[in-house]
Amino acid sequence: MFDEEYGADESLIVGTKTEYDAEENVLRPKTMADYVGQQKAKENLAVYIAAAKARGEALDHVLLYGPPGLGKTTLSHIIANELGVAIKLTSGPAIERSGDLAAILTNLNEGDVLFIDEIHRLNRSVEEILYSAMEDYALDIIVGKGPSARNIRFALKKFTLIGATTRVGMLAAPLRDRFGIINRLEMYTPNELKQIVTRSAKALDIAIDDEGAAEIARRSRGTPRIANRLLKRVRDFSVVKGNAAITREDARFALARLEIDELGLDETDRNLLRALIEKFGGGPTGLETLAATINEDANTIEDVYEPYLLQLGFIARTPRGRICLKDGYAHMGCEPSMKARRQMSMFEEN
Repeated sequence: MFDEEYGADESLIVGTKTEYDAEENVLRPKTMADYVGQQKAKENLAVYIAAAKARGEALDHVLLYGPPGLGKTTLSHIIANELGVAIKLTSGPAIERSGDLAAILTNLNEGDVLFIDEIHRLNRSVEEILYSAMEDYALDIIVGKGPSARNIRFALKKFTLIGATTRVGMLAAPLRDRFGIINRLEMYTPNELKQIVTRSAKALDIAIDDEGAAEIARRSRGTPRIANRLLKRVRDFSVVKGNAAITREDARFALARLEIDELGLDETDRNLLRALIEKFGGGPTGLETLAATINEDANTIEDVYEPYLLQLGFIARTPRGRICLKDGYAHMGCEPSMKARRQMSMFEEN
């Protein structure tokens, strides 16, 4: 009915559990036991899943947030797998009309998981449809216009919505409050990333020694997606050189060619630090100004580059803008000016 009335496009659903299992991407773990890291979130989710299965109910709605590349989509697949239900995937920008979302929801089976990536980018009218769907498992559709308009409620099968976002602060409070389970995914430790690199190498049939895996892990910015990407690029250099296995020397050579330094910073990170130090005297400077200076998108800086630089203690966000801290100066081989020293001391005092 909704497909005919609203013309919902099949492309809104970008994957199902069956399609996911058949994908060539063998790097994603399929079970909670294989999923490395995020120990606290995993342990709690295991309890919630076991309890939902024991009651014979759908799992409560789940919100996963954190920087990109930490495994939100992978964890969603694992949740569906552990529940033994299908998962359907879409994203906030793909759902343009309320009718599109209605068509997706009415096609879900009992207990199914609906995963919405970038849920903070949902259209406001679409978002409002979710309120009753999440809380009452019902769709409130207004038919007609003006005085003759009437509200029709359609019952939905109980389902689990998993929302993923890198910007939880952009979610409307009514939507955020309807998630019963909220988990923040943290950056990974080098040891956890080493386990991921070793596992991925085995899945891709790549020979790698412990030191080679540790070198890649150390430069992966605490992010599994980056670790897997670097592993593939290091493999390319190793294959061309004719080596039987990836060693530390192979990893260092390849990562140097990729301009990724000892801490995992790339040229954009260094440009950002260089601009703060050389053009703005260490700051403070606004995000938009900084983005324009290094010719990079402000949202990309905020979502991709800043979290790791903040974690390293190289920069800080202040009410007046971004400033470079002493560790950032040291990494770039620069000495802070007296003005910059005063700025840093004011930040430390606060």
